[in-house]
Amino acid sequence: MAQTGQTETWARLTVRAAGIYNLAVATLVLLRPEWILSSLGLPPDPPAGFALELWHAFAALTAAMGAGYLLIASNPARHWQVILIGFLAKLATGLWVSYDIYLHRLPEPAWLWVALDDALWLPPFAIILREAHESILNVRRAVAPDVLKFALRRKTNYGVTIDEISRISPVLLVFLRHAGCTFCREALADLAEQRAEIERDGTRLVLVHMGCEEHGASFFRRYGLDEVPRISDPERALYRAFGLPRGSLGDVLGPKVWLRAFQAGVLGRHGAGQLVGDGFQMPGVFLLFHGEIVRSYRHQSASDRPDYMTLVTGRDYSAPELRDQSA
Repeated sequence: MAQTGQTETWARLTVRAAGIYNLAVATLVLLRPEWILSSLGLPPDPPAGFALELWHAFAALTAAMGAGYLLIASNPARHWQVILIGFLAKLATGLWVSYDIYLHRLPEPAWLWVALDDALWLPPFAIILREAHESILNVRRAVAPDVLKFALRRKTNYGVTIDEISRISPVLLVFLRHAGCTFCREALADLAEQRAEIERDGTRLVLVHMGCEEHGASFFRRYGLDEVPRISDPERALYRAFGLPRGSLGDVLGPKVWLRAFQAGVLGRHGAGQLVGDGFQMPGVFLLFHGEIVRSYRHQSASDRPDYMTLVTGRDYSAPELRDQSA
């Protein structure tokens, strides 16, 4: 939480600084045009006619952007559209000036000035936009209490609801990818290997898959997990209720995924099979107790490999301190 607060403070200060900077540049353009023109390597006398009108228009637009940054500085993530406009404007200006320099229509000092301007603001704007994107995703993935309460009424193949099981003991609810995915097979192999340790203190496994019940029974039997309670969810209603989205092309077919697919599918001998379910559906793992989410792991890419015992116990075995993965 402290990390999030520091990020928000940094973003506010950055956007406020951008507002002051833009207003200062606009003021210099209007009051000291000869200094600006000289720094750009242009004649000190501003051009007349239409070019002068463009010069004033540039100052007005710069001032408007500066005022806009100051207005949204209290919550940049919420008003990310303004940041995006500023990012694209500076990027387009840099490309435009570079093209004019290439055609020898502007001197090289103009390129240096714009390059410094872009280097100053493009990276922080990109970081703010990325953080805003993550915030939007987190909101979409959040599980509303009413939705969770309704979702927990889903029955397993034994006719018992998730909520009923969670009232008796903690439940490790594992949402799987499609059955043909090598990472789904790897996950089942991991669960089969760690099942005794997971259940040692009373935690119960429940598997959610996108195939039909008959296919699930046959598929899980290969891993000795056919007795584990399972839920067939081909419509992915339960996936959506727990805020698990469909991934992007990079999430399921990015370079990292291909490398891990070779490790899991070939070196790990988990192989691959026919697509059964939505190939873009992202998986996830939730520890539930008394109808509440205690901890969760939401895959950022299809190739992520959760630490199930960390979710069950709350202890990270790769470090001495506790690590909470709660949503």
